[in-house]
Amino acid sequence: MQVTSSVREPLITGGKTLKDVTHDVSRQVEGKPTLGWILGLLVAVGALLLGSLALVATLWEGIGMWGLNKTIGWAWDITNFVWWVGIGHAGTLISAVLLLFRQKWRMAINRAAEAMTIFAVICAAMFPIIHMGRPWLGAYWALPLPNTFGSLWVNFNSPLLWDVFAISTYFSVSLVFWYIGLIPDFATIRDRATGLRKTIYGALSFGWDGAAKTWSRYESVALILAGLATPLVLSVHTIVSFDFATSVIPGWHTTIFPPYFVAGAIFSGFAMVLTLMIITRKVFKLEDYITIGHIELMNIVIIITGSIVGIAYITEFFIAWYSGVAAEQYAFINRAFGPYWWAYWSMMTCNVISPQLFWFKKIRTSIVATFILSLVVNIGMWFERFVIIVTSLHRDFLPSSWAMFYPTLSDIGVYLFTFGLFFTLFLLFAKFFPVINMAEVKSIVKSSSEKVNK
Repeated sequence: MQVTSSVREPLITGGKTLKDVTHDVSRQVEGKPTLGWILGLLVAVGALLLGSLALVATLWEGIGMWGLNKTIGWAWDITNFVWWVGIGHAGTLISAVLLLFRQKWRMAINRAAEAMTIFAVICAAMFPIIHMGRPWLGAYWALPLPNTFGSLWVNFNSPLLWDVFAISTYFSVSLVFWYIGLIPDFATIRDRATGLRKTIYGALSFGWDGAAKTWSRYESVALILAGLATPLVLSVHTIVSFDFATSVIPGWHTTIFPPYFVAGAIFSGFAMVLTLMIITRKVFKLEDYITIGHIELMNIVIIITGSIVGIAYITEFFIAWYSGVAAEQYAFINRAFGPYWWAYWSMMTCNVISPQLFWFKKIRTSIVATFILSLVVNIGMWFERFVIIVTSLHRDFLPSSWAMFYPTLSDIGVYLFTFGLFFTLFLLFAKFFPVINMAEVKSIVKSSSEKVNK
């Protein structure tokens, strides 16, 4: 029997029964595509096709098509890589960490957050591969493969190799975790379907029969995967931060990067979850499942992580001053007042100032304000990665080699390609897979018999 708090608002509103949950979530999968979904897919596929022109041109001509130069060897490509990896962090946190802490409010949003994680990691992985120039000739050498070239091995001391292991592990665990959670819902749709649809969802549900032993094994596997995935929340972006922190470049050589990057990743990840969930709840009419309460709780997480990021920014400046190293001090002064000052102050405004508006309950419970601020946060987090990478490189120890980075159409086009890919995959997921975890949501909904008895 479910006990409802007299203080807290219910997680699911509208007096839903178990049958209502099945109907409301399944109708998106079973019904015809809505006009809004079709328009969204057309825009996403259009961006994908337009961006693919830049991608093909880059692969054909080489990365000389980008705005890189001798001084700035990393720019938009690695900025976008780190940004997309960060976007994917909220999915693991919501699914794994909140599961272990038995937070029931995650149940309505974990499915879409997990899907977002997988699609974001796919987009992120593209950039290092493309940056290899001719990946078809040797991208696989990033893996430690046995070979006959006098045992030619990768450099296990390089954080770039650690990235390969971290991201591939993260992707694998997240994919399995996501799919395991889908199996009971696939079975529900299978039992409602006929013809070819029944065959497809029957294959996807792996013969799920709903028996007590099946549920017991399902819950055990979910807990094991949550335990495996939880360290990944901390490790993946920590290892990504080592790409910079293990170097000797002023502005990068700092021990604060691991916690700073992890907090920033969760910060940007939750902002993207909010962006997607606000649209999803409106398009698919799921306001009773993704409620204002869910949005408010995610906004509270954004306040906390945004404040940690702000403290990290201040700490960086303090440590640069306290170190007494002229090159380190100049790197941070140059960030704030050099040629890229506009990027730095955009970052500070979006990441430090804007999240503080969520301290006001009226703003953190406003759909419009939350949607706008979630976009602002993700713009700010992109600028953060740009500032860290480009401003640390463009003025190094030798003034004669100082340079500026200007993105080309190829830079912009490849970034546009990843947006098109991400939203195309997410829209296809939202249409053909249940976007809300029916099995878990039903566990927090009173059964219809209880309602009748009352």
